Amino acid sequence: MVYQANEARYQEMLYRRSGKSGLKLPAISLGLWHNFGDGTPFETGRGLIRHAFDLGITHFDLANNYGPPPGSAEEQFGRILKLDMAPYRDEMVIATKAGYKMWEGPYNEWGSRKYLVSSLDRSLERMGLDYVDIFYHHRPDPDTPLEETMSALDHVVRQGKALYVGISNYSTEQTKEAAAILKQLGTPCLIHQPSYSMMNRRPEETGLLDTLGELGIGSIVFSPLQKGILTDRYLNGIPSDSRAAGASVFMSTSELTDTVLTKVRNLQAIADERGQKLSQMALAWVLRKETVTSALIGASKISQLDDAVGTLANLTFTEDELSRIDAILSEN
Repeated sequence: MVYQANEARYQEMLYRRSGKSGLKLPAISLGLWHNFGDGTPFETGRGLIRHAFDLGITHFDLANNYGPPPGSAEEQFGRILKLDMAPYRDEMVIATKAGYKMWEGPYNEWGSRKYLVSSLDRSLERMGLDYVDIFYHHRPDPDTPLEETMSALDHVVRQGKALYVGISNYSTEQTKEAAAILKQLGTPCLIHQPSYSMMNRRPEETGLLDTLGELGIGSIVFSPLQKGILTDRYLNGIPSDSRAAGASVFMSTSELTDTVLTKVRNLQAIADERGQKLSQMALAWVLRKETVTSALIGASKISQLDDAVGTLANLTFTEDELSRIDAILSEN
């Protein structure tokens, strides 16, 4: 059957302006980091994209190295676009990134103009697109002059291959420098993508979120559920079928210390009082910040999308709740 999007898809979703730009993003965005590669059945990924869009999730976040293997998430997403989503392209915000290793040779990663422009060309080919809405530099390059990297971002916008540009994993000082260069070039930095969660408050502690607010730059935070730790997955120990129990390079049992698990159980108690799942409270917690435009989630099941969007039913916290959460998080 030909896919027909849910006519009510925009009724429940919350959309927030990215910094001082004209672009609005859904409060919940879908990332295709590790569940859309060759190891995921095509129909599974297809069902997730369709369901996300039916819920009002218009923003889909990719990168050249997403899969596995690298490039396969963009290829699968391109197939889904062609089969189902082409009529809705103007309703979608599609982002990709470059910064990590993608091919052999000396021009295969980091932030040179040659690598970034070549990578975007390959990403567009994999997805079957003429342009992406947002193109990010995925990580700072310690060797390439920042002026060259930002000039490359400006260049792809002027080529019409990207509508906006952003940065990811940049420190507060690096963000200030990059934003100043882009502003001078005439292509402002739209958005920053940092890791941020209850268990990782570095963007607060380093002043990054405050800086983004001052500069008028939006943010979309990744790992808001701290690799699944901020869910009910590990409340009663480590399940045998979990990522932590397996051979995953992204999660290990060493991260699930008694201290961490105690914090999770205490946070769960507050979530219960709020009538939310822990994962929903964790998403609401990052979205409490005005400078956080969107929370980026991964999903392998449709139910996870439903739960995430269900967060929007209760985004407010009392001062007492925030104080209690801070006390739990500061425990050693």
